[in-house]
Amino acid sequence: MRVKNIDQILSEIPKPRRHQKRKATKLRFFILAFVSLIGLMTLGWFNPEQVKALPPGQTAIATGSIWQQGSFPVENFQAYTSPYGYRRSPRGSGVEFHRGLDIAAPEGSYIRNWWTGQVVGLSDNTACGTSITIQSGEWKHIYCHMNGHVESGSNGTYLIDREGGIQIWKGQQVATGVRIGRVGMTGRTTGPHLHWGLKYSDQYIDPARVLREMYRQQTVSR
Repeated sequence: MRVKNIDQILSEIPKPRRHQKRKATKLRFFILAFVSLIGLMTLGWFNPEQVKALPPGQTAIATGSIWQQGSFPVENFQAYTSPYGYRRSPRGSGVEFHRGLDIAAPEGSYIRNWWTGQVVGLSDNTACGTSITIQSGEWKHIYCHMNGHVESGSNGTYLIDREGGIQIWKGQQVATGVRIGRVGMTGRTTGPHLHWGLKYSDQYIDPARVLREMYRQQTVSR
């Protein structure tokens, strides 16, 4: 499910009659002004431990500088192999909705944490393969098809990739850019890649939108 922006929300409101058009215009202005104010407050009081950004695509994010802080999630990048959205199933002739962005890299390439946050999920028994979910405020970022597996002990649950020197605990705080795993072929996959998913307020969004804005802002800042 895609996150709606302000224009999409407003487009669903029934069209006003002539004597209501002026009021509707004022209402639209105040809504946009409110969103911009929230964006400025977010940028002014930004805490990298808790990302409070609005969904990509809204005016406050498109014009802000918050995305300069993010980290590209894969070392040794080769290509984007499957975008977010409907696609033909790689294992059949049917059509499926792909809730992430596939980023190809050689097997064993390190995966870096996109944004500072807390590890809230570890798994190795689904189509996602060995995976980790990190929460940063309203955002959740999901990393799938990693090397290694999940183990549990007296101190809790952790993802372990001994060959890569990776051990990530559930509940652990992870800084931006830290290596959290390696590209593998666990789960449902036809080749080595990272499946990277993004959620905002528990709704999936297109990760490519965030990466494009990150790249644009980081390029401008340089």
